Amino acid sequence: MPFALRRTGCQRPADAPVPTLPVTAALPPAHVAATRRLAVGCLLGLVVLCLAWELWLAPLRPGGSWLALKALPLAVPLAGLLKNRMYTYRWVSLLVWLYFTEGVVRAWSDATAAGRLLAWVEILLCLGLFVACALHVRLRLRAGRALNERPAS
Repeated sequence: MPFALRRTGCQRPADAPVPTLPVTAALPPAHVAATRRLAVGCLLGLVVLCLAWELWLAPLRPGGSWLALKALPLAVPLAGLLKNRMYTYRWVSLLVWLYFTEGVVRAWSDATAAGRLLAWVEILLCLGLFVACALHVRLRLRAGRALNERPAS
């Protein structure tokens, strides 16, 4: 029930039609769904890369390092992306630059070739995540505007 109706104590008549959106408006366009899949895939890839990198593939210390905990902040937005929350897409596009910066620093300063390669993979995943989040927000806002501008039938 809308807030104004609750506040005044009024209720909708039982025989009044319930406003609904057309079925086509409820489904996101294919390109919006593709950006969502790309964002979730890049985020999962970053989580797996951070854990594998610091624990097995090229850790700073033999046997793994505590730097693997850097994957924890990446796990936080996963639920928001899966629930398709616009706010999560916005702040993840800012968070990802921390991991991008780490990738750039390690790509130029890591002592091993494996570490440099993993840093380049991190850079590519970060760029993919940023582009996917930015496009997702832009396309969803554009689709929302188009839906609001559509004449009521």
